[in-house]
Amino acid sequence: VTMASLEAEHSTLPEAMEEEDDPLFSNLDLFLFTLIIGLIVYWFMSRKKAEPIPEFKKLDQPMPMTRETSFIEKMKKTGRNIVVFYGSQTGTAEEFANRLSKDAQRYGMKGMAADPEEYDMCELSRLSEIDNSLAIFCMATYGEGDPTDNAQDFYDWLQEHDGELDGVNYTVFALGNKTYEHYNAMGVYVDKRLEELGAKRVFDLGMGDDDGNLEEDFVTWREQFWPAMCEHFGVEASGEDSSIRQYELKEHNDINMNKVYTGELGRLKSFDIQKPPFDSKNPFLAPVTVNQPREPWLCLRNESNKKHPFPCPTTYRTALTHYLDIMHPPRTNVLYELAQYATDIKDQENMRKMASSSPEGKALYQSFVLEDHRNILAILEDIPSLRPPIDHLCELLPRLQARYYSIASSSKVHPNSIHVCAVLVEYTTRTGRLTKGVATNWLKNKVAGDNGHKSIVPMYIRKSQFRLPFKASNPVIMIGPGTGIAPFIGFVQERGWLKEQGKEVGETVLYFGCRHKNEDYLYQEELEEAEKKGVITQLNVAFSRDQEQKVYVQHLLRANKEDLWRQIHKDNAHIYICGDARNMARDVQTAFYEIIEELGGVTRAQATDYIKKLMTKGRYSQDVWS
Repeated sequence: VTMASLEAEHSTLPEAMEEEDDPLFSNLDLFLFTLIIGLIVYWFMSRKKAEPIPEFKKLDQPMPMTRETSFIEKMKKTGRNIVVFYGSQTGTAEEFANRLSKDAQRYGMKGMAADPEEYDMCELSRLSEIDNSLAIFCMATYGEGDPTDNAQDFYDWLQEHDGELDGVNYTVFALGNKTYEHYNAMGVYVDKRLEELGAKRVFDLGMGDDDGNLEEDFVTWREQFWPAMCEHFGVEASGEDSSIRQYELKEHNDINMNKVYTGELGRLKSFDIQKPPFDSKNPFLAPVTVNQPREPWLCLRNESNKKHPFPCPTTYRTALTHYLDIMHPPRTNVLYELAQYATDIKDQENMRKMASSSPEGKALYQSFVLEDHRNILAILEDIPSLRPPIDHLCELLPRLQARYYSIASSSKVHPNSIHVCAVLVEYTTRTGRLTKGVATNWLKNKVAGDNGHKSIVPMYIRKSQFRLPFKASNPVIMIGPGTGIAPFIGFVQERGWLKEQGKEVGETVLYFGCRHKNEDYLYQEELEEAEKKGVITQLNVAFSRDQEQKVYVQHLLRANKEDLWRQIHKDNAHIYICGDARNMARDVQTAFYEIIEELGGVTRAQATDYIKKLMTKGRYSQDVWS
């Protein structure tokens, strides 16, 4: 405060004030008095015992668990010489890896299955430190020739690594589907790249085709692989055909309920106390807001290197309901292991025959298991002498996998909810059994929240490259018959929202197809309303069975070829295809080849190259399944 301001302040006081005596305390005295009082108060307050400041010392712990980072040290400590890495999205590659690691014991070796995401793959060069060592890679291909989520880091490492892998023996079994353009791309890349880095391929690349018979492809490769490995390493097969158990059953009849898993995928009680981040091991419990259409405790303790098959301890009912896949036709290794529990010798022989790679065995497995759609319950019903112990059955059955659905809504329009469109799977098999889809029927029975009751669905969101172009002014061409329409509902909603915000939005063209207009026209009202508002600039619908001549989306593409060529070639349109990979996606791509060939005046090879360039630029995207 300046003297000038003080003078100004005093000059404005009433005249009566001027006549009074000078104040007892000056402003300076008041300031000092206030300061002293404040210091005294602070001193009294600070007399409370101060909270100790924690000192974070490094804990005196044993060496970090090498299983988390070093597969080499783990192999040395457990006397193993074979490691089977897997890149798995749906669990099949992981299952094959576990089967191979278990097989090793029958061939005089010891193996372990390993998730490359959990180990330091830089240590691969150290594998030669172990005598007669071998790395097997069961690698699935995901999406557009991409690695699976758990193999992404390994893939990046292979691309960036320039070291030497001399002395490392390896082989690869690839899992894919011929209906996809990038068939087995990941397995082929790993096989080629390891050789480039100096590793030695000791057995030919195996190619598994899920469009045909993936199990048969694997069994055929595997039965050639092991004899070749025995010869390569100079060892003899043990000849032991007995079952090799990996777990020991422990039953608890008296246990604290708070320590029992009831369906959680990771952390115990994670369904009661939700903590982000949410992922496949820690799903978010989403309430269903709209939906149109006493036992002994069980614990399987690890007797091998493999992870627990499911969280323990839990009940048999929980294991069979939440953790194990009891609806999928059992693979040949399950039949082989269970055969010993059939009391009828003929049943034993038939089960072992189905598990073999002989032509007769393959044909029997194809007919009895696959074509008749027999799950494990049907197998047990139709082979009455088969009575396996429940713990071995739990050990052999594959884990129940998450089901993935395209999101049928825009987060801009529905920021607090996610919409899903799914086909209800339900059919009768050749044996007269009614078979229902696991996830779709479970979802169907989820009642929207009412009277305070909430139906809960554990879910999480995966990142996707299937998204609208960054520039809203770019045209989009969407082709999605059947439930392939799902992501495009979200696209249309978002384009409508952008228009409402005053943004320039390019042409929005949709091609939808179904059998009958009156039965299968999904989202009809919403799509027609969007067309009326100009959000959808062209709505092209093919009803394949409503007339004598079948009409599909590819026919509509050809009918609109001039518009399509303009949108793609001149206006930088982005093309999106969603739905069936086996027929639709292939036929649609062929239609594009023909349009480019005709209107672009190029050869089929050049048209093919044109589409590949669009894919590289992110202008031709597919979300397809078979």
